[in-house]
Amino acid sequence: MTLAWFLKINASNNQIHKKMKKSRTLILLLTGIVLTAGVYSCKGKKEAKAPDGEVLVNTYCSGPEYFSNKDYFRANAIGESLDQMTSKKKALNNAKAELAGAINTTIKATIDNYVNSRELNNKEEVEERFEGLTREIVNQKLNGVKTICEKQTKTSEGKYKTYLAIELSGSDLATEINEGLSKDERLKIDYDYEKFKETFDAEMSKLENN
Repeated sequence: MTLAWFLKINASNNQIHKKMKKSRTLILLLTGIVLTAGVYSCKGKKEAKAPDGEVLVNTYCSGPEYFSNKDYFRANAIGESLDQMTSKKKALNNAKAELAGAINTTIKATIDNYVNSRELNNKEEVEERFEGLTREIVNQKLNGVKTICEKQTKTSEGKYKTYLAIELSGSDLATEINEGLSKDERLKIDYDYEKFKETFDAEMSKLENN
């Protein structure tokens, strides 16, 4: 082995070590940047505050998972009273009232669109008959709503607060309406369930985007 060849090999090894060192340095630098960005991102989220003079309020049984969608009508409400059971009754009544409003709006739109799409002799009379029957069915179904969330708290004033969310299946409601309308002598001649269900489903799908 000559001295020149040895020096050449040594120089080559030094270059390789320098490249590896630069690569390690670059990797560490990039890692540090990513970690720093993550820390600031998390810090930014944690430091999110309500505007001055306001306090952030987290309400139980509330949020996207309790919104109405194409499958279910949903509503949530709060009831407050010195009596625990009364606070629950108030919350349930308030939630049912809200749910009934949403259902009636959807049913009204369904009936309007259905009647207008049909060749009927007296549309106004048919529409009124539809609305009367469906209103009775909706009122009956409200007695069987399902509670999907319930929380109770006690305030510093000694009052009970009940947070409640309820739901009603759109499919079950459509079935009940179909049974009621099919039995009506004045409607069943012109009544087309498939068309009515199609119109109802279209209105239910609109709830998904609200």
